[in-house]
Amino acid sequence: MLTCLVSGILKGYDQLMNLVLDDVKETMRDESGNETTRSLGLIVARGTLLVLISPADGSEEIANPFLQQEE
Repeated sequence: MLTCLVSGILKGYDQLMNLVLDDVKETMRDESGNETTRSLGLIVARGTLLVLISPADGSEEIANPFLQQEE
């Protein structure tokens, strides 16, 4: 089974979850564990093909900036 991981810097997205990514690296690994990496540069990833999106460096919880305080 071939696995593929694409990572890059999120530059934009739309309502269909199409992503614009810059400085993209694609890493593919086959069933033998052989790994191949290539640089793709700037890409548009179609939202219908995305399986998982996660931050590479972790995340932190922040206060909701859109929540209105009750008086």
